[in-house]
Amino acid sequence: MADPERGRAVLGELRRLGIRTSIDDYGTGYSSPAYLRHLPADELKLDRSLTADVGTDRRAAAIVEHTVAPAHALGLRLEAEGVEDDATGAVLAGLGCDVAQGYAIARPMPVEDFLAWLDRPARPLVPSAIS
Repeated sequence: MADPERGRAVLGELRRLGIRTSIDDYGTGYSSPAYLRHLPADELKLDRSLTADVGTDRRAAAIVEHTVAPAHALGLRLEAEGVEDDATGAVLAGLGCDVAQGYAIARPMPVEDFLAWLDRPARPLVPSAIS
């Protein structure tokens, strides 16, 4: 982000090669909504400092909720970092986050365990309603 023009060029070339990119730790440091207008990225990863308290802090929830709309309007997928429990994951899904990352999904693990984990059926954070 120190050289936005070069960043745009590199991300544009990666996109032309079919490589999807993500803006990590969105909401902290150099990240700004202004960058979203010009960076050809595919995903925003919301920093855990914005997602950790969404179930108990309405201001945190408001920030996430009002980040979802522009991200989706720009065609970006929104990933929530720091999802440490199912309740937080459910709140974030309800606010419109597309993907979650954190201990609620899986803890760090050795490659062999990871490959076995991949073979198991996915467990959604928000169970679908059964009629």
